[in-house]
Amino acid sequence: MDSQKQRLLDLSKQALDEAKKLGASDAAVGISTGDGLSVDVRMAEIDKLEYYRDQGLGVTVYFGQRQGASSTSDLSEGAIRDAVKAACNIAKYTSEDDCLGLADADLMATDIPDFDLYHPWDLTAEQAIEQAIACENSAREFDPRITNSDGASVSTYSGISSYANTNGFADVRASSSHSLSCSVIANEADGGGMQRDHWYTSSRFSDQLDSAASVGRRAAEETLSRLGARKLTSRQAPVLYMPQYASGLLGHFTSAISGGSLYRKASFLVDSIDTKVFPDFVNLYERPYIYQGNSSSAYDAEGVATQDRDFVKDGIVQSYILGSYSARKLGLKTTGNSGGLRNFTADSTGQNFDEMLKLMDTGLLVTGLIGSGINGITGDYSRGAVGFWVEGGVIQYPVEEITIAGNLKDMFSNIAAIGNDRDERLSTRTGSILVEQMMISGE
Repeated sequence: MDSQKQRLLDLSKQALDEAKKLGASDAAVGISTGDGLSVDVRMAEIDKLEYYRDQGLGVTVYFGQRQGASSTSDLSEGAIRDAVKAACNIAKYTSEDDCLGLADADLMATDIPDFDLYHPWDLTAEQAIEQAIACENSAREFDPRITNSDGASVSTYSGISSYANTNGFADVRASSSHSLSCSVIANEADGGGMQRDHWYTSSRFSDQLDSAASVGRRAAEETLSRLGARKLTSRQAPVLYMPQYASGLLGHFTSAISGGSLYRKASFLVDSIDTKVFPDFVNLYERPYIYQGNSSSAYDAEGVATQDRDFVKDGIVQSYILGSYSARKLGLKTTGNSGGLRNFTADSTGQNFDEMLKLMDTGLLVTGLIGSGINGITGDYSRGAVGFWVEGGVIQYPVEEITIAGNLKDMFSNIAAIGNDRDERLSTRTGSILVEQMMISGE
């Protein structure tokens, strides 16, 4: 591992030295290497078996306020020289932009702890096939109404990446990811229709994955629960988003306060600092330094040191999400978020899932979303949905072929509660979210 890291640092130095030699005022280089294995099976037969080993280098050069970029999958010295030369040639033809350039040197990360994110899985093809078949068999044998399968998959990937720039920053980090998933089809003989659903487990640690049998059983249970789905008449009602879809709802907020949307005036939350957008109990923040966290990192994609940051406190917007370019466009300072958020978190109001259902009383539980009818400028929201109708805090029956609609400003201000039922598979750390009222369009 140490020799691999040193190799990437040496290649990075070569690229930066070459850029300087060709007259670049500044440069940055990112290099990644990785390998993995994936297998897909369907009906107990191997559908796909793939080994992969990838590598790549991307270099960005600056000639004052002109920028050029190039990439290569060949990490030989000659190929790197050619890539840097190509980037320099491109820069000659680009327009000047006074917001371009590296992030300021005094913002570079200097304290870089080990978050323990690298745990390769010594998995053979035979073992992967065995697990995938066991997972699918567990689902298919669970109930005679499981009549078909979309298959089961096992995958593992481990990689090393580096980032370096001419401001003196250079670092290499390693990470791993593993997953097991299954998707099956159920058919109700008495006319209840056909339904498909899935389940998966994922982790950086292979020994923390759910067992193949349990993933298969859960996939079967999720699919069977969809049988007999009904349509709803159009109405207004509370809507409860399961955690995996609650994270998407919060993603519309983070997109609206991201620099790219703001400086283009393509957001319904332009000039929203110190504006109340959520109820008092909503706190949204990032915590980049969580040990073994899903997206922990001491620096962003520009080498800027990350830090704990509140984006919403007591319902009020505290900060935008900025890299150095968007920050300069807005006349602000980067928040160290080039490349995204790190362990983005929503505080819970304390209820578990069953308590969230009781709090909603009567309404729609969303377990799937279709399409992406989101207008980032106005905040108008409309998406196809599937889920369950709930009455008296108890799930009554599955529903499908409906659309939920509203405006994100209203939806955010009408959040009634955030559950403590976090889905640990997700990089956004949130439980289910209850919105007091939305339009449900059906029959």
